Amino acid sequence: MKFYYYTRIVSIIILAMSCSSSFAATPGVPFHVTQVIDGNTISIRTKSFVGIPLKIERIRLIGIDAPELKQEQWGRLAKKHLKKIVSENCWVVNIEFDVQQRDRDGRLVAYLWNKKGELINEKLLESGYAVLSSSPPNMKYADRLAAAVEKARSERAGIWKKGGLKETPEQWRREHRRQFR
Repeated sequence: MKFYYYTRIVSIIILAMSCSSSFAATPGVPFHVTQVIDGNTISIRTKSFVGIPLKIERIRLIGIDAPELKQEQWGRLAKKHLKKIVSENCWVVNIEFDVQQRDRDGRLVAYLWNKKGELINEKLLESGYAVLSSSPPNMKYADRLAAAVEKARSERAGIWKKGGLKETPEQWRREHRRQFR
């Protein structure tokens, strides 16, 4: 029984060490992701006491617009892909703000970085699970994000493949605006 207990403790320590690698090469500040809301929105823990979250904030990824969850299968696939990226990073991401830190709905808007120094916003566009949605004043990586969309389109990835997304997330929201009031 004691052997099992000690083995479990050692396993937990090894897992914790593998997930706590340094973010020194990536911009921003590391935060723990508590939930992936949809393909372009996550929740993070900003304050905690002894592991108990005291404040949770929603963050919308700058420069991208993922399909809505109700938008055929593509909304679910976009959420699943973002969840995969975040989980591969042990649910910790670096957050970098641009000029404007909050959107009109009061959510934080930011760029997310993984521990490899890759821009998660860009990875979603490259894989074809989101469309470009750049708007001033948050334009720091606009060219980089535009290039990612062009790469996805040329490779016919995700929503860009034959039989893919029929209408952009913005067009879909306009058509179904009563649901968003």
